[in-house]
Amino acid sequence: MLVTDRGQVIAELVPPRAVSGRFEEQPLAEAVRQGWLTPPVLPAAGSPPRLTVARLAELLRDFEADRDER
Repeated sequence: MLVTDRGQVIAELVPPRAVSGRFEEQPLAEAVRQGWLTPPVLPAAGSPPRLTVARLAELLRDFEADRDER
């Protein structure tokens, strides 16, 4: 099926090709194989990722200070 815009073909709809694995992972896997993306480096086994946590009041003060500096 062709998709047109004012008589000009802009896309073609075709059935999906057979792939192994989950469909949504395929473009990312291909991008890694092609070297377009680098997979994330995982933390050492057993160590949770470090998260910075701030209270809402602190965040709001920081946002306000940032706005005042502009």
